[in-house]
Amino acid sequence: MISGKKVLLTGASSGIGKAIAEMLTKEGYTVYGIGRNFENITEGFVPVVFDLTNTDKLPALIKELEEDRPFDILINNAGVGYYGTHETLTPAQIAEMVTVNLHVPMLLSNLLLKGFKTNGGTIINISSVTAHKTNTHGCAYGATKAGLSSFGSSLFEEARKCNVKVVNVHPDMTETNLYRNADFTADSDRDAHLDSEDVAKAVLDIINAPEYMTVTDIKIKPQKHRIQKK
Repeated sequence: MISGKKVLLTGASSGIGKAIAEMLTKEGYTVYGIGRNFENITEGFVPVVFDLTNTDKLPALIKELEEDRPFDILINNAGVGYYGTHETLTPAQIAEMVTVNLHVPMLLSNLLLKGFKTNGGTIINISSVTAHKTNTHGCAYGATKAGLSSFGSSLFEEARKCNVKVVNVHPDMTETNLYRNADFTADSDRDAHLDSEDVAKAVLDIINAPEYMTVTDIKIKPQKHRIQKK
């Protein structure tokens, strides 16, 4: 068990983020989880109630959270998805996806990178398989995830000489509330969807990898490809 490392995790109150937080705290990590509401707080988890769309307040928040010591790991997990033909989306929905899915990860990486370059650090982006394909009825969402993956890949090449690891994780259909704004969801059959814990295990493996190596991209898929109409 590795302990003592300090983690900043966005989207920590539900779904993949909650699963990551529970798994890492069990392994001895101290996890500062950003979300809007929390229940059943476990030992090693520090809830941070904050609306990520308030990007102008993020620098002050990070400064406050690093007062005792800097972060060792950043996990950009928070995500928002709105679906449908592109003309049916509202400007506010498009702006929210760009802000949460792309702007916030780039900003948090910017705020923590100087410390990571000095002390070594890891950035994990929870992207999506949509980053690597065309996405009808999800053009804007897929574009934000493609941007996130491109950012992560380029940042790794920029910062790898300073012992900074940057990893993009690309899950396929996962049983979470991401699809609450869609007319479809993950298929209920066990072999046609991922659980949040499946993605969390991949994150743990990334963090526990030997210092001398980095897995820069991981794609996780259920064995079968099906969705379920609501």
